[in-house]
Amino acid sequence: MDILLLIVGLALILVGANYLTDGASALAQRLRMPEFLIGLTIVAIGTSMPEMVVSVLSSINEQSEMAIGNVVGSNLFNGFVILGFCAVIRPILFTKNNVRFDIPFSVAASLLLILLALDTLVGTGATDSISRIDGAIMLALYIALMIYTIRTAERPEKSETTKKPMAVWLMALMIIGGLCGLIFGGELFLDKATVIARSMGVPDSVIAITLVAGGTSLPELASSAFSLIKGKADMALGNVIGSNIFNVLGILGVASLINPLTMGNIIPFDLLVVLLSSVLIFLSAFTFRRHALDRTEGILFLALYAGYIYLLIQ
Repeated sequence: MDILLLIVGLALILVGANYLTDGASALAQRLRMPEFLIGLTIVAIGTSMPEMVVSVLSSINEQSEMAIGNVVGSNLFNGFVILGFCAVIRPILFTKNNVRFDIPFSVAASLLLILLALDTLVGTGATDSISRIDGAIMLALYIALMIYTIRTAERPEKSETTKKPMAVWLMALMIIGGLCGLIFGGELFLDKATVIARSMGVPDSVIAITLVAGGTSLPELASSAFSLIKGKADMALGNVIGSNIFNVLGILGVASLINPLTMGNIIPFDLLVVLLSSVLIFLSAFTFRRHALDRTEGILFLALYAGYIYLLIQ
């Protein structure tokens, strides 16, 4: 039964990703907004709801390590695994705006997390933690970023094709239904995969590092892969970059407003690897003489993630 439900969860993820991609693309066409922006906002926030739920509930239950570790693990999975996997499928081209603004802001968000969380390292406190003031700063920055991004987005030229836009009700149904399929399918898949792993004798520490972080990021993985396969690389990139920014500034911002978050067993190395993943995405725009994340870099990203996991379970 667990294996059957695991397959059902995977099916929900795949179907949900397909409908979400089509619905979000239709929304971008109707609003004449770049697909990257739709990925950065609606798709990124929607697919990050599992992380939001885990971190907020962890904060309410005063489980700070789970709240922070969930975001750290998800961002590493997004940056190394999802982008790496997508780049292996098809190289991801970066726009000038991606290189000048979007990706650097993701780097800045990772750096801000280090500065706010590692109080003993930067000399601002005796305990490594994210305070309520830190959370308010992070949340305010995220809201300001979204307002600025939406206001300054370049609208694509109006299409001259006679293709009739998708009906609003159908578009909304596909987006909402797709998100529900991704989130519920991801939760079902994660739950049953954990049960199966435990029955096989896999330690809980390994399950937490791999399945929990990867499980809550399954919506991002599925939606990004489907977007890329359908030729919508901008939406795939926007989903990952947007999710990483939302995870740090939005989710940790909200979670730390509920209760201050202490680092506990989350060590500086973990946050530095998160920063490294953002920096490597930025640097990949300047390799091989074109602004793109190529297959070679995608393989490197996957290898770096495997190496990080290996170090953690030693």
